[in-house]
Amino acid sequence: MFEKVNPMHPDKVADRIAGALVDLAYKKAKDPKIAVEVLIGHGKAFIIAETSEQFKDYEVKRIVSRIANIFSVTYVEVPQDVHLASNQAGKIRCGDNGIFKGMPVTKEQWLLQNIATALYQNFRSDGKFVLNGKNLIVCQSGVENSEVIKKLLLDWYHKEDVLITLNINPLGPWTGGSDVDCGATNRKLGSDMGDAVTGGGLHGKDLSKADVSVNIYCHIMAQRTGHEYKACCAIGDEYVDGKPYAEIVEIARDYINKLGGFEAFAEWGLIR
Repeated sequence: MFEKVNPMHPDKVADRIAGALVDLAYKKAKDPKIAVEVLIGHGKAFIIAETSEQFKDYEVKRIVSRIANIFSVTYVEVPQDVHLASNQAGKIRCGDNGIFKGMPVTKEQWLLQNIATALYQNFRSDGKFVLNGKNLIVCQSGVENSEVIKKLLLDWYHKEDVLITLNINPLGPWTGGSDVDCGATNRKLGSDMGDAVTGGGLHGKDLSKADVSVNIYCHIMAQRTGHEYKACCAIGDEYVDGKPYAEIVEIARDYINKLGGFEAFAEWGLIR
């Protein structure tokens, strides 16, 4: 049993805004320190950033308007805590405490990811999906006739040789988006991580944060080994899982760069 939401779900839009701001920080510095929280809804966006890099209001508003088509933006920027900044000075050390468990992606999770991606390519609107065995629930906004979705899915099933019972828009057409539902960062970790476990959210943070780098590292190791992969760390650690933390950060940096950045990472999370 697995649930997936697409990049237009309000929570994922909030994650994407946070990711885009982290991308901007990395354009300003090689190793910035940043943590961003985003709340959007009903034409407004509220953003708080604890950051070593300063953003102009117009830079933040440009990102929000591009991703969310929202033009009323309240942005609060504060520097990173002095003790955290001191901890990070001089060496690459773990930026937080945390427990992490990466899990191999299951066939069911890959299947739903592929279904969600196929639907997103046709309907660039808020969508959420549940796959429970052979029962697929599709809630796709902005579509008046569910038969259109059914035809696309049946064509896709035929191509992929998959047979699933369909339940499409059970209550009928719906609007979706942030004019109907508020969105907040890191509220869809089940969609992003499958069966994996984390002590913190993936999105809106730089690579020094274990919530980003160690989660990515454990995910990669779980896919490599085919088994769950656990790690834990304390703030200030220079080694995690027997490796220099700097090495884990570079593994995560390579992963993010291959995806196309933190905004791209926020679109689908670790399950993609």
